[in-house]
Amino acid sequence: MIIEGHQRTCEMERRTKEVNIVTKINLDGKGNSNVNTGIDFLDHIVVSFSKHSKIDIDLKAKSEDGIKHHLIEDTGIVLGQAIDRALGNRESINRFGNATVPMDESVSSVAVDLIKRQYSHIDMKLEREKIENISQEDIIHFFQSFIGNINCCMHIIVQYGTNDHHKIESAIKATAVALRNAIGIDPNSEGGPTTKGMM
Repeated sequence: MIIEGHQRTCEMERRTKEVNIVTKINLDGKGNSNVNTGIDFLDHIVVSFSKHSKIDIDLKAKSEDGIKHHLIEDTGIVLGQAIDRALGNRESINRFGNATVPMDESVSSVAVDLIKRQYSHIDMKLEREKIENISQEDIIHFFQSFIGNINCCMHIIVQYGTNDHHKIESAIKATAVALRNAIGIDPNSEGGPTTKGMM
């Protein structure tokens, strides 16, 4: 899909002394993904996001310093920046999206506003210090880095649950569905989805 001459895709690379990440995304995809970060649960999170947002994601990430925190953080940064760039001027998007998604005993709700103001509220109610060999704080930081680099306002709330893995899965799926709604094109949009005249 092309909006005002802008194809909603992005290819980018982030190369630092800590990581080397290459990604290619298509906002108007079918949810196809090819993800390899070297961290199985992080791969699972990104693949789930791709599937349920319908954003095609090709991502390869390599740690250069062996520090897991840097790889997880920078994966969130790159994905967020790629979505921000692919959105262009955001003039014809729905702007708002929300979703409530269950995963067995866990339920998460997400609301997003794609206005270009950074704000995140994340309440995942995680209890274990590590989930699938990733620290609780690194999982939350992934979400923070991702949201901040999309340049948007997002609230992620796990309503309840007893299994931390399921809480994270319901949260990423709700994030994906809410974003899928927000990035959708509104054919009746005139002058952009804001009274300010710019996003």
